[in-house]
Amino acid sequence: MTKWEYATAPLLVHNTKRILDTWGSDGWELVQVLAGPNGEGLVAYFKRPMEA
Repeated sequence: MTKWEYATAPLLVHNTKRILDTWGSDGWELVQVLAGPNGEGLVAYFKRPMEA
């Protein structure tokens, strides 16, 4: 069974592609993007398999 680790990161609208490319190159898969907890900005949710 695959075990996962998760992370969240704020997304800056003017730099979204660079942020997502950086996380992706580190092996993270984007799961979802939601509004931030205060209703402002965006938060990206990522997952990747845990290393054995």
